[in-house]
Formats: sequence, C-alpha cells, structure tokens
Amino acid sequence: MSEIRHSNGFHGIDIPSDDIITNCMHCGLCLPTCPTYALTGREKSSPRGRIRLIKSVAEGKLEMSNGFIDEMNFCLDCQACETACPAGVKYGSLVESARNQIRLQDKQSFGESVLKKFFLRNVLSNPRQLKFVARMLWIYQNLGVESILKKLGIARLLTPKLARLQEISPRIDPQFFDEQHPEVIRPTGTVKHRVGFLSGCVMNVAFSQINEDTIKVLLHHSCEVIIPKQQVCCGSLQAHNGDFDVARELAKKNIDIFSEYELDAIIMNSAGCGAMMKEYGHYLQDDAEYLTKAKLIASKVKDISEFLFDIGLKPATDAFRHKVTYHDACHLVHSQKISAQPRSLLKSISGLEYVELNEASWCCGSAGIYNVVRYEDSMKILERKMENIEIANAEYIVANNPGCLLQIEHGCRQHSVQSKVVHLSTLLKEVYQI
Repeated sequence: MSEIRHSNGFHGIDIPSDDIITNCMHCGLCLPTCPTYALTGREKSSPRGRIRLIKSVAEGKLEMSNGFIDEMNFCLDCQACETACPAGVKYGSLVESARNQIRLQDKQSFGESVLKKFFLRNVLSNPRQLKFVARMLWIYQNLGVESILKKLGIARLLTPKLARLQEISPRIDPQFFDEQHPEVIRPTGTVKHRVGFLSGCVMNVAFSQINEDTIKVLLHHSCEVIIPKQQVCCGSLQAHNGDFDVARELAKKNIDIFSEYELDAIIMNSAGCGAMMKEYGHYLQDDAEYLTKAKLIASKVKDISEFLFDIGLKPATDAFRHKVTYHDACHLVHSQKISAQPRSLLKSISGLEYVELNEASWCCGSAGIYNVVRYEDSMKILERKMENIEIANAEYIVANNPGCLLQIEHGCRQHSVQSKVVHLSTLLKEVYQI
C-alpha cells in the first residue's frame, strides 16, 4: 500500500495500490459479507466500491460530495470484509480515515456534527460530564417524565427520532460502577492473576451490572482486580467516527494510567473497547513518546472470554440445564479474531445445550452510534439477525458487547422473542451462582 497526500486536504490515508484495487475488482469475496451491499445490491455500497471512492477522492478525481459522505456513513464499519479479504486490506482504517477527513473539512451534516462534537467529544470523553448527563437522563427515565411522554405520545408527535431513540437507549443505573468499588479488589484465597479492568464510559453508567458480574467471575478465578480511578473512555467511538485527535488523547491517558501497574492482563467486557485498546499502537504509530508504551499496553488487553479460555474455566458445582446460543460481536470476531474461545467456554459448561446461531457473525445493526444516526438502515439489518435468532429458539442469547445487547433486546421485543439476552459474564455468574 502507499500513502497518498493531495492538495485537497484528503491526506494521511494508507491507500491501496492500483494493483490491489484491480484485484479487488476481480475478487469480490467481501461482497457477500457486507450488510449494506446485501441491503442495496449497489457496488458503491460495498467495501471494494467504497475503497474505489476513497481512492478517487484522495487523488482529486472526485469531489467530496454529499453522496460520498453518505456512503462513508452508511458503512457499519463491522469489518466483516477484512475477515473475508485474501489480500488483507485494512478496510476499517480506510473508512475511519475517510470520516476523519470529512470532519476536518467540516463536511458533516449539522445534526451529525452536533451529535459527534457534543456527545463524543464533550460527554463520553469527560467522565464528569458523562456522569452529569447520565444523572439527568436517569431523572428523566425514572421520575415519571419519560412514562408521561410515552403515554401521551408527545415524543412521537414532536419528533419520531426522539421516540425511536428512547426505544434503543440504555437504562441509566442508579449507582455508577466506579463509585461502588475501591481501586483494588482481592479474591478470597490465593491470588493467581493480577489484572486491570476497564470500567468504560457507557458501561460505567448504564451497564454497571455487567461490570459487576465480570468482577465476580474474575474473583472466582482467583484474580486480583485493579480498577484505576483515573481511567477514561477508550476512544473507540471517537476513532470509528473519524475523530482521531480526541481518540489519541484518550488513548494516551489510559496508557499512562494502566502503565502504573504491574498487570498480567487488562480485561475487557466490551468488544469495541477491546478492539480499540488493542489498536493503540496503530493510532499512535507516529508518536515517538507513546508508541512503545502503547504496544505494551495493547499486548496485555484481553477480552474476558479470551482471558478465561487462556487460564481455564473453573467447573461449576451444579449443571446449567439451558439452551444457549452465541452472537459474534463484530469488533470481537472481525477486529480481534476471537470466535472459538467464547464458544469453547459455553460448550464446556456442564448441562448447557449449545446451539449454533446461523450467520452468528452477521452484524446486528447496532455498530456504535449507527442505530442512532441511521435508525431505519439499522433496523433492516437487525431483521436478518432476528430471523436467525427465532430459528435458534434458545433460552439465552450471549453477546459480548453492550451495543449488541441493546440492539438484540430491542429486536426481541419487536418480534415477541422470549429469549434472555445476556453478556457472557452474566451467564457465568448464573452458572457459578455467585
């Protein structure tokens, strides 16, 4: 590949060579894996079509038009195409870099610009601001305002988007995870592993129970858990939406904080966060001060399923007699190449009946903030996932990413599916009865 820099300001992208582009045009193995191509059948909405668009805009052959911007945002960045690509083209980096150039040239729509600048830059990136907004949202959700608006249909009358947002928004926790625990938690008995834990941004305020379940499972496996109080958002949503400046600053803060501890591993329970932290070296490749430290921290990052597979899952006292299936979160299976480990863990549980989910690695349509900014497209993609979930007919659907959990729960409500949608940590907590 070769980096192309041009006068139109679209620079800093590792553009595939003409030979690779030609091979892409003849290959097409990515096409059946792409959810947006499956929806439209349009070449421009496929990975190779978008690569060609990016190259043409970078070389000044095409303008950065509204059509180009729409295609970059239409992509879920699920990276299924990377798994399928025999040439190893890093498509995810290309589309994220394209989004970064759209941001730098101030080509975003007003609504998206406000959402990304306010929410991604000023809320998620600042723990204090995030907690303030989360508390305001908790008041809205729990003190009658939301229920009154729903009953009267006011939100739907004001704007259908607000009503839809309520349906897929996480429920804010009354107590935030990081405020309930000390920085160091020790297991009963001998410490066999010393691990760090990323409590996250949204995970910290809206999925504290999953964090709690993860800590219980780690303690059950003789881990001393370090939860640094000064940690910040991992930067994944910012990076995936093209705000590399903020993503790098967040990465540097986490690198400094986690570098203070001697750790065997840094545990993730969110696929997007794990994928981002494993790529800290990539995002800081031009930073001489941080590159070595970034690579060291990245080498210690482990998804909870990956870590438990490596150290060995403890047997449970009682059999867990339930039918379970597993959904592959995109940034776990495609970005981190973790697929066999969670399945192996589930199949090893005594009494558990495992059923494979058809097209388990097909995106559910959540994709960070995709289901917020492109709700209709997101729901079309979810339909395919729900058809397969109904066929599986499992009591439990396991997924290791908060966005997937919310999206699939929403799909289950729409389709009257009674399955429990849970994180692997939550399932293991039930298995061990801890």
